[in-house]
Amino acid sequence: MNTQARVLEALGEVHDPELDEPITSLGFVTSCEVSPGGDVEILLRLPTPQCAPNFAYLMAADARNVVRRLPDVGRIEVKLEDHYTGEEINAAVARGDGFTGAFPGETDDDQLGALRDLFQRKALVARQARLCEALLAAGLTPEQVTARRVADLPDDADARRCVELRSQLGINCGPDSPAFVAPNGEPVAAHELTLWLRKARLVRTSLDVNGSICRSLLQIRSGRGAELEEVGT
Repeated sequence: MNTQARVLEALGEVHDPELDEPITSLGFVTSCEVSPGGDVEILLRLPTPQCAPNFAYLMAADARNVVRRLPDVGRIEVKLEDHYTGEEINAAVARGDGFTGAFPGETDDDQLGALRDLFQRKALVARQARLCEALLAAGLTPEQVTARRVADLPDDADARRCVELRSQLGINCGPDSPAFVAPNGEPVAAHELTLWLRKARLVRTSLDVNGSICRSLLQIRSGRGAELEEVGT
């Protein structure tokens, strides 16, 4: 795998905080260039120039951080294209500053940890909802579903992402830990499953709708309709 391919693979680890989808599959990476000496230049374009600055900062900073972990990489430049706060965010990310480096006085949470935490918990709930629905559709009872352990989950994208999110949130994700948990990490009990799943579906629907809107907006901006339609299938 050459350096550019490794960079793109690393960028696949960066998720839109609100949508919990990789920026690569969403089509936010408009170019990725690697020089013969290993210098990397990444251009990001979000669905609209008015995307929230905190979300835009997180994606740009995360992109730089995942690429920094790669061996044989030199200077890294991540730039937001055509964003109304792009100049401030690009400068802060280049300096290695937190969010307050771009927007002094806007927040005391320099790394936006509380915001990231909030949306990671929403993403965990939404992905668990899909897994839970599949088990119920297969004929399992609420008691059987809530008795499942992490080791019992299928080896698919939703289950892997759930484990990853739980690890990032500090929620036990060992093989013997409960497969389905509330946002605070407490196991979901059988008698709570119906209400929990009803609320989880609302969260999932919101994420799905927002993701569809983002793809449509980006399609309009970039004219990359065929590519994004393929990604969304």
